[in-house]
Amino acid sequence: MVSVGSKSLPSRRHRTTEEDSLMGERGKSSNNNHSDRKKGMFRKDQRGGRGFDGDSNKRNQSGGAPNVKPASKKQSEFEHQNQFVRKEIDPETSKYFSEIANLFDSNEVDLEERSVICGNALEETRGREYEIATDYIISHVLQTLLEGCELDQLCSFIRNSAEVFPAIAMDRSGSHVAESALKALATHLENPDAYSVIEEALNSICQVIVDKPLDMLCNCYSSHVLRRLLCLCKGVSLDSPELYGTKSSKALAKRLNLKTSQLDESNLEIPHQGFPDVLKYLLSGLLSCSREDMKYLQVDQYSSLVLQTALRLMVKQDEELLEIIPLVLGCNSSNKKKEGFHIDTKAAKEILEPMKDNSFSHLVEVILEVAPENLYNEIFNKVFKNSLFELSVDRCANFVIQALISHAKDQEQMGLIWEELAPRVKDLLEQGKSGVVASLIAASQRLQCHEHKCCEALVGALCSTNESRISIVPRLLFLDSYFGYQDKSTWEWAPGAKMHVMGSLILQGIFKFSSDHIQPYITSLTSMKADYIIETAKDSSGARVIEAFLASNAATKQKRRLIIKLRGHFGELSLHTSGSFTVEKCFDACNLTLREAIATELLDVRVDLSKAKQGPYLLRKLDIDGYASRPEQWKSRQESKQSTYNEFCSAFGSNKSNFPKNTFVSDASEDAPQELKVKNTWKEVDHHSTSGIKRHREEHARDKDEPFAGEKRTKQRKNKTSEATDKPKLAGSKRPFLSGEMTGKNRHSNKLRI
Repeated sequence: MVSVGSKSLPSRRHRTTEEDSLMGERGKSSNNNHSDRKKGMFRKDQRGGRGFDGDSNKRNQSGGAPNVKPASKKQSEFEHQNQFVRKEIDPETSKYFSEIANLFDSNEVDLEERSVICGNALEETRGREYEIATDYIISHVLQTLLEGCELDQLCSFIRNSAEVFPAIAMDRSGSHVAESALKALATHLENPDAYSVIEEALNSICQVIVDKPLDMLCNCYSSHVLRRLLCLCKGVSLDSPELYGTKSSKALAKRLNLKTSQLDESNLEIPHQGFPDVLKYLLSGLLSCSREDMKYLQVDQYSSLVLQTALRLMVKQDEELLEIIPLVLGCNSSNKKKEGFHIDTKAAKEILEPMKDNSFSHLVEVILEVAPENLYNEIFNKVFKNSLFELSVDRCANFVIQALISHAKDQEQMGLIWEELAPRVKDLLEQGKSGVVASLIAASQRLQCHEHKCCEALVGALCSTNESRISIVPRLLFLDSYFGYQDKSTWEWAPGAKMHVMGSLILQGIFKFSSDHIQPYITSLTSMKADYIIETAKDSSGARVIEAFLASNAATKQKRRLIIKLRGHFGELSLHTSGSFTVEKCFDACNLTLREAIATELLDVRVDLSKAKQGPYLLRKLDIDGYASRPEQWKSRQESKQSTYNEFCSAFGSNKSNFPKNTFVSDASEDAPQELKVKNTWKEVDHHSTSGIKRHREEHARDKDEPFAGEKRTKQRKNKTSEATDKPKLAGSKRPFLSGEMTGKNRHSNKLRI
């Protein structure tokens, strides 16, 4: 017997049939306490899908799924070169590790004894690391030993197994052992004294990996181990969302300016200093393959993931990226000394066809996100120029174009993109590539160029020349339904149908533009029937469109025109998770009368609302309890809040700002929507002086010593015009496509249209 502390482990010198049967029972037992260790054995190759245009294509799984690509000749060569002859585990060894597992499961071992047992057991693996690590059952015990041993014992195991580390990592069970070893190393990074020991252990396995890197890169198990190793060398965790693969919804939010931070602007958290020399050595080894081999790595689903992780780890390290990206693209130039010649022009066009592959398209998206500006410009000009539409209509490559557009650097680049894609907006929508159109709109808004042209191109794609623009918003809300309809001129609203996510995102982007450019969209939305507005507000995608409109710099009377159509349904909407946000936006954009109406409706459903997810927040934000107990004080507080808000807007706001101004709280502003009627009345007064209306209003205004409404508005318009004329133009403040003269004309025509 081998004694460890107060515990005894069996001798491993005698082989019995009883011990053989023990291993069989251990594999079959459903009551085994190690079943939880087995649950995480099968790892997904990729989290989530593409997401943007409803493309359900996912990376192929390794379990014989129907979409798995057949193994190529190249891959077969890689796997054949790494065939290890695995020796059978003798029953003594199986019995020994089984006893250790049972001992740990009993929870009778204290921390100090556990560490000693782990060290002794790891010593028993010396010379047989590959056989033990790749055993289906014992590998789970080995994982526990690596997690519980001391640093010296851990590093000793890694150094001893360095020669067979790639083979262990490429095995289904062994890959988890390799990952456990790397995770255990990461727990010691906070100890500065451990730095040199860990670096030595990492060097030992990296030297073996770089000898034949293709073997590990193209394997479904070892590729994940490689990603873990790269992250450890960098000093970060592979589990961070920036590295493991951002969820499609978050990536889409960044791409469409729905989030302020972009990947290249985000700071990758590096809690530890890492091992930069080891990382550089490992990366150079992984990329030191021929251009022919790199072409295969680009389209292999597993190696693509490794390369994506490597690129994300090098964010903002421009010198390294200038070397790595051309190698990964397989078009590195031999004339690197000359400025702007990192990409070989002839080889650049050869990557267009592989870009239609699922794995390579993912890889190029990451390249465009992390590429330094000068390299991005070179890739844009040498690879993508004059090929944008061809790639935009491809199932996979269209996501690359979305990334290219969302990372456009300046207005000049956006102009080149616009020239190629603007005439084909309708084709893109018809072929279901609305994500490209949404990216165009978002980039135009971000770079403040082609805004008016974007709006007009979209109108042209959805409405024929002789057709009214009044239906443009409904058609965007049901984008697939509209373009799938045979006779589009007879298309009508589809009651009860789910609204199109990308169509709603396009509208959200549109409503970020200046109101001068989006009047057709405002008119279309505010002219919708009340039933359609209510249905839109109840839909999660449609509700965001309404919220975007209410947050825009559209006129307050136009916003109120929409809000009034929701009156009587605010209580019902507030009980919906998405509708509660819409109610809040409506409340913020309302005058006092409508705010009181909303509060009254919410008061009727207060009990149910308090139980809803967003209910307590909405009740607190709108102060419904305060309205119920003291309505007059509630009104006074609302007026005070709004006047403070308006003073802030006057002091810090600007005419060009998208900062929404709520200039109406009191009911006195209710006259604003009657402006057209007042103008028509004045025309009648000019022709029929006997009516006495003008004289009556002037006298009434004189009695109060204030100008009457029509005169006041006229003076305000004149003052604004004179201020705009007298104010000198600042450099860089030019608003494209709108001269001062045209601005006035547009406003006049918009008012008449509404």
